[in-house]
Amino acid sequence: MKHAWQLCFALLLVVAMAGPAAAASGETYVYRVVNGYNKEARGELRYRVDTVDAEGVTVTVTPDSRATGLEHTERYTKEGNWLRRPLDSHGQKVEYSFSSAYPAYVFPLDPGKAWSTRVEAKVAGEPGVRSVRVDGKVVGAERIRVPAGEYDTVKVQRTVYSGDERPMAQETRIIQVDWYAPALGMPVRSETRSQYIDLQFCSSSVCVHYGDWDILELVNAGAAKK
Repeated sequence: MKHAWQLCFALLLVVAMAGPAAAASGETYVYRVVNGYNKEARGELRYRVDTVDAEGVTVTVTPDSRATGLEHTERYTKEGNWLRRPLDSHGQKVEYSFSSAYPAYVFPLDPGKAWSTRVEAKVAGEPGVRSVRVDGKVVGAERIRVPAGEYDTVKVQRTVYSGDERPMAQETRIIQVDWYAPALGMPVRSETRSQYIDLQFCSSSVCVHYGDWDILELVNAGAAKK
């Protein structure tokens, strides 16, 4: 049994190193959103692949309630790296448009692989650019269960500095963990937790302010209708 388990994960890592599965226009993915602090469900997010072209993939994200945000579009490379997507910034979800792809994944996803990169991003209403630092690493293979079923995944962790420092507020620090399923070319579970320091509201003993702790778990994956 031990050898069979090792072979299973070896095959998983071969798939992960080959790159992600291709997205198709019309595919839909539904994720349950859970508050990591109290484990209460906030609602669901529906991701629909609108277009797939030579430059990347455009997705419409539709929440089922205001507790999970507002409808918006996101843009990815075909490898799943970010071109336009919200990022935590001082306790808010702010849309970032990246000048080069935000490295959520650096293929091949070899065990122990690590990367550290800065990318520039525009935020609506700001004249300049934000410099975002991403420190990523491949933790290893893991088989997990989510509402949509069991998946062989590669666990990827990122520490992100969102480039939003201002005179009285330090830069937001974000921990992102994805359980990436090579069979789908996307994560089936994600955790995002952020924190920052606002010097205007510091006391002698407390300075750290916490943003959201979001847990997303795949509920349903639907193929494009023909």
